[in-house]
Amino acid sequence: MTALLSFEKVTLRRGGRLLFEELDLALGPGEALHVSGRNGSGKSSLIRLAAGLLHAERGRVERSALALADDKLALDRELPLKRALRFWSRPVDSAMDALGIAYLAEVPVRLLSSGQAKRAALARVASSGAPLWLLDEPLNGLDSDGAERLAALVKSHLSSGGATLIASHQPLAGECRQLALGQ
Repeated sequence: MTALLSFEKVTLRRGGRLLFEELDLALGPGEALHVSGRNGSGKSSLIRLAAGLLHAERGRVERSALALADDKLALDRELPLKRALRFWSRPVDSAMDALGIAYLAEVPVRLLSSGQAKRAALARVASSGAPLWLLDEPLNGLDSDGAERLAALVKSHLSSGGATLIASHQPLAGECRQLALGQ
């Protein structure tokens, strides 16, 4: 099995503070990893490192094509939602349906509530076609329906051979390996 994401003896410091050292992990097709830990333990930094937005002090990170959902929406706020999503990917209808936001297709992104914006960011990831999904606090702002829809979407992604790295204080429904930072 070829890993879609691998860390080999990775050390990361931010602001002069050691977040983790000699970290090894691998995510293959059909695998999910839930990273937990207290505030400031390095969950978001691990996601950013996996995305290539940060660089390790030591070690090696290898990744496949990926899509990232973090606290940045990455959608043009003035465009209607469907058109904004199409900037990233043409087939967006099934992702919008899966996340329950198809009815918002013509609403400008700037008018979305925080929960709707979170669903839109997740639809951007789901429609990307990327085998590796990086989700930083994906449950923030979601109601119970949104959380259930996300869990079903992740399960479908995993069953089709994708992998998901999730950094969250809250557990996502479904089977995930666990990694606790800052213990």
